Amino acid sequence: MKLFMVVCLLVSLILSSSFLEMSMAGSAFCDSKCAVRCSKAGVKDRCLEYCGICCEKCHCVPSGTFGHKDECPCYRDMKNSKGNPKCP
Repeated sequence: MKLFMVVCLLVSLILSSSFLEMSMAGSAFCDSKCAVRCSKAGVKDRCLEYCGICCEKCHCVPSGTFGHKDECPCYRDMKNSKGNPKCP
């Protein structure tokens, strides 16, 4: 009985860690598009974070490192809590 409990605990730990990795990982599409978009950003980690959030929600990222937001209206129209553009 004790061995069964240990095995169940190990299996649940392994499964929960694999789900955590999947939820933290971005998609290859968004990662590559945001890497281009944020390549010239002053604060790259923040740019990549917000770009990733916007990309996952909108399924698109404007081309280039700045501007061109008309290519992706969802990305362009997302606002933060202060009413400013959320997406870089």
